[in-house]
Amino acid sequence: MEQVTLSPFAAWRPFYGIIGQSAAALTGLQFVVIVLGAQVNVLGSASTTRAFGTPTIVHFCVALLVSAVMSAPWDGVGIVAIGLGACGATGIVYALVVIRHARRQTSYVPVLEDWIWHCGLPLVAYGGLLAGAILLIPRARASLFVIATTALLLLFIGIHNAWDSVTFVALERGRPKTAVGEE
Repeated sequence: MEQVTLSPFAAWRPFYGIIGQSAAALTGLQFVVIVLGAQVNVLGSASTTRAFGTPTIVHFCVALLVSAVMSAPWDGVGIVAIGLGACGATGIVYALVVIRHARRQTSYVPVLEDWIWHCGLPLVAYGGLLAGAILLIPRARASLFVIATTALLLLFIGIHNAWDSVTFVALERGRPKTAVGEE
C-alpha cells in the first residue's frame, strides 16, 4: 500500500480559508468606501489616494493571495517559498513607494497613527513575509507561524485603514461646506 504524505500546509487550510474570505469581502468594502468618498468629494488628490486608499486594497489582496498559495495542494515547499519570497520582496518595495507618496501628498497631514498603520506596519508585514519565505525550507514549522502572522497582520492593517477611510468620509460628509473665501 502506498503511503500518502500530507503537505505541511494541510493543517493551515481552515485558517487561510478564514483569512482569504475576510480579505476578499473587505476588499469589496473598500471599493464602497472609495465610491462614497468620491460622491461627497472628500478623497483629496490622486497622490493622497495612492498613499492611503490604494495600499489598503493591496494589503487585502496580498492577504488573499497568501491564503490562496498556502491553501493550494503543493507537492513541496520550494515553489511556495519562491512565490511568497517574491511577494514579500515586492511588498517591501511597494511599502517604500507608499511612504514616498505619503510624504509627498499635500491634501492631508498624516499623524503618528497614520505613519504607523499606513507605512510602518505594512513594511513589517512584508518583511515578515519575506523572512517566512526564506525560512520555509530550513525551518518549516516556525516559518508557517511567521507566514500566518503576516497574513493576519495584513488583514488587520487593511481593516484598520479601511475603518480610517470610512470614518474620514463620514466626518467630512457631515461638515458644512464653506463658500470660497470663507473659513
